[in-house]
Amino acid sequence: MKIGITSQNFRTVTGHAGKSRRFLIYEDDGTGKAVETGRLNLPREMSMHEFRGIEHPIGQLDVLITGSCGEGFIRRLAQWNVTVMPTAETDPQKAAQTVLDGGALPPPEPHEHH
Repeated sequence: MKIGITSQNFRTVTGHAGKSRRFLIYEDDGTGKAVETGRLNLPREMSMHEFRGIEHPIGQLDVLITGSCGEGFIRRLAQWNVTVMPTAETDPQKAAQTVLDGGALPPPEPHEHH
């Protein structure tokens, strides 16, 4: 399972997934442990808010964890078979491990999406 996490600072789970350009990538190391296997640092035109193409690196993920996103973002990624999981969890490794273990992430903090 390939798990992406929005992380504008490459340290914590951040929100505004549609505008995010930085992502941590986690995978199972073969023993059930979530390990960081890569990072995406995309140009502005590759943020989902700006992107209008067909193929995008996020489309290679199975799951995308984020601090916040809109319903349109969730629907758009669902077309690529990517499950979006908004959460209040801020620790990327903990969030990825929880998903690998089949656990539930804490729900995101309420916010207004403009």
